Amino acid sequence: MKILFMILDGLGDRPIKELGGKTPLEAASTPNFDFLADKGICGLIEPVYNGDFPTSKDAHMSLFGYDLNKWKMKRGVFEAVGIGMEIQQGDVALRGDLASVDENMIIINRRSGRIETCAPFVEKIQNIEIEGIKFIVKSGLKYRLCVIMRGKGLSENISDNDLHKTGILPQTVKALDNSKEAKFTADVLNKFLEKSHNILKQDKLNKERVQQGKLPANYILLRTAGKIKPVPSFFKKWGLKSCCVSGGGLYRGIGKVLGMDIIESKGATGDLNTNILEKIKTSKDALANKYDFCFLHIKATDDFSHDGNFLGKKEFIEKIDKFISPLLSLKNTLIVVTGDHSTPCELKQHNSDPVPILVFGNGKDDINKFSEKDCKNGKIGKIKSIDLMNKLLTCQF
Repeated sequence: MKILFMILDGLGDRPIKELGGKTPLEAASTPNFDFLADKGICGLIEPVYNGDFPTSKDAHMSLFGYDLNKWKMKRGVFEAVGIGMEIQQGDVALRGDLASVDENMIIINRRSGRIETCAPFVEKIQNIEIEGIKFIVKSGLKYRLCVIMRGKGLSENISDNDLHKTGILPQTVKALDNSKEAKFTADVLNKFLEKSHNILKQDKLNKERVQQGKLPANYILLRTAGKIKPVPSFFKKWGLKSCCVSGGGLYRGIGKVLGMDIIESKGATGDLNTNILEKIKTSKDALANKYDFCFLHIKATDDFSHDGNFLGKKEFIEKIDKFISPLLSLKNTLIVVTGDHSTPCELKQHNSDPVPILVFGNGKDDINKFSEKDCKNGKIGKIKSIDLMNKLLTCQF
């Protein structure tokens, strides 16, 4: 049996007063999801993660059945691979944002006012070389970018320069151990950040932005430095020929690292304007043809949560529901719908609350609505994310 694995990022939430004590999912009108729940089985997923809260990278890797303590690779690698960068052994990859700092180097906006694209600025700081280390920079979606450090004697054990705060100075990158490699990497990266800032602040485009009353795009905030490491492919682990349909760099990166084929879908932007119907059709066609497993990722549910926009999240869930009906005609296919983690709108950040899941195509229980409240009483019960793939393939619910 084939599997459509649909992840609605940050799906889980908490009751909201303005929604009558319901979560955005509970308050949403979702006749198609409710049909799948009514004809399928439901439950809750407990995310497995390292650290204080589930990151998207950890949450997805554990959903795909990978032991986070065994297969350790930092997010910078996944993001860089996901936007099409080639990482070589020994490279250090970092993800980041093009930010705005004032004349005193105080961070005034972490995303340059959510600039539509950072590509013109990235061109100005491409292929800088410092002390034998080449810096390769590539733009991602909007203000996002990735940096690859290439050369000898590099370490991934360095700190971020981004504390996710404004009104402060960017952090100085520091070595996280006493090795000469970590100290060298931190030192040369700090020099790159200073040099790139000096180039960007003098750039004609930024001078024009300031004249137009816009924020300058003049500083790079970086985090999660990592090196690429061997990970068994999804096919080797589960025996399924797999593909990924996503517009987001991280999720495409996860797919690539795990050996999934990346299927392009027209209008897949990774944001609230993504073409959901086209992604649904692309996923359906992939499964109807040569693939056994399709990872379909939809991001904006999480974005609305981070903004605290519970009405936007509710309406976006309704939008997704409106377009999933083509999936109902899939033959010999399990349809799995869940989230990678919860992102409660009241918190505006990820947390460890369990996430609802429905599985259509392998039995039925008494649940007839897809929601946090209803799914907790489903046949699946509450299971760890790391156990989901094995249960799907062995039908042990």
